[in-house]
Amino acid sequence: MQSKLPEESFAALRGPFESGRQKPKSLAFTLLLFVFIQPLMFFLTYVVAADGTIYPNKDMIMNIHLWITAALVLLSIIFAIPVIYNKGQIAQYLLIILTSQNTGATFLYISSLFLLGSDRLGIDATKDSLLNFMYVTLIIGLLVFIVTWIRFYVLLQRGHYREGSKKDNLRKKFEAKSYLPMAIIVGTGVVYVIQYVARNSYMIDINVMVVVIIGPLLFFAMLFVLPEQIVILYCKYRFESFNFNKDGNLKPISRKDA
Repeated sequence: MQSKLPEESFAALRGPFESGRQKPKSLAFTLLLFVFIQPLMFFLTYVVAADGTIYPNKDMIMNIHLWITAALVLLSIIFAIPVIYNKGQIAQYLLIILTSQNTGATFLYISSLFLLGSDRLGIDATKDSLLNFMYVTLIIGLLVFIVTWIRFYVLLQRGHYREGSKKDNLRKKFEAKSYLPMAIIVGTGVVYVIQYVARNSYMIDINVMVVVIIGPLLFFAMLFVLPEQIVILYCKYRFESFNFNKDGNLKPISRKDA
């Protein structure tokens, strides 16, 4: 659908590149941080949080996630090298999306599932109830992604991402209304998590409780930002103006459709 829109419709999305916050060099530094953060999160998830859990297929999940994380760590090292990321800016941005989703969403979400299946919250959980919990939260996450994607597309169609073509108060008013369905969906998800814990728990460990609630909540939040990440990746592929030249300067908008 975005192929029908001209380059100017995406101009406002260049903000992080214009500020330098997402220059290839800055993204390379972020990737190096992920090189250390991802193994730490893996340890906390599969050694600390998974200790004593009855969550089914824990070892299989760990083995698959180990290979995925190891590949992301290796690629993060490779795309932190200037000669590589300067020639592969699109691939570097794709890697940023994958590593940020893995670190920000996947690890804590899986940790919350493992903790619900342990005795640290005093939850009388069964394998079937844990799987049902996973299915419900994944469906909610899918709804978050779909609603956000539709909202983002409507904003693009209405010209809210055109450079200098919108009034701030009009856009704020429109976006405030468009957040309502998202707030309802995420709120429903959080309420479901709390109800599940309260209904099945006879002992509350506040520290574990925080992780159990934050895990799905951050999972929903990362799915909320994923559509914008995907659209920016698409723009880097389609438009030269979303990439940097060999001198490290952002290329200008061509002012015509690609």
